[in-house]
Amino acid sequence: MLLLQLYRRPRRWLSLVVLVWLGCCLTSPASAADAVATLKQYLTGLNSLSADFRQITLAAGGEQIMEARGQLYLRRPGRMRWEYRPPNEQLILADGKRVYVEDKELNQVSHRSQAAALEGTPAELLVSDRPIEQMFKLREFDRGDERDWVELRPKSKESQVVRLQVGFVGGKLDTLVMEDRFGQLTRFIFTKVRRNPALAASLFQFEQRPGGDFLQMD
Repeated sequence: MLLLQLYRRPRRWLSLVVLVWLGCCLTSPASAADAVATLKQYLTGLNSLSADFRQITLAAGGEQIMEARGQLYLRRPGRMRWEYRPPNEQLILADGKRVYVEDKELNQVSHRSQAAALEGTPAELLVSDRPIEQMFKLREFDRGDERDWVELRPKSKESQVVRLQVGFVGGKLDTLVMEDRFGQLTRFIFTKVRRNPALAASLFQFEQRPGGDFLQMD
């Protein structure tokens, strides 16, 4: 989720690539067009964002394997801070060039090129300033709930994400869901969402703590 290309064990990379709640979805051309327009309008003029999140991850068999909470901060283009609260205390930070993942319990940091780490992920959708059609194929659908849903399929063949779904309520970002190549589903529910807040530059600058491991993954 998250939002990253996974290349470590799930314990250390809490799938920031997030997003797709599968099921039978009835297409609705009218609502589809509206939902795509809502997504594009939301991203247009989005300079920064902050929110609390709740994450629920299901294995391919449907059993819940993780639940976590934390805070998200974005500043476009290219900056992201995804911070998990204890007991899953972890920091995922993108500074525009590199993505750092800090496991505070293990006192270990892994880092990788941001372009490779975010390709085809929800994070790329939220922080990139590229046209959305260059990154994803879009399809609108109706799940019969109060949300306006858009499904996105990454165009990159290297993406570990099969498809994403983004849900809006009243034009506001509410839910992100992801399915990866292993059938794992991750759902994020956002609350206290603030659009274009003033965010300090220091939020997106990684500072390594003394000691511990610092691992380059590319």
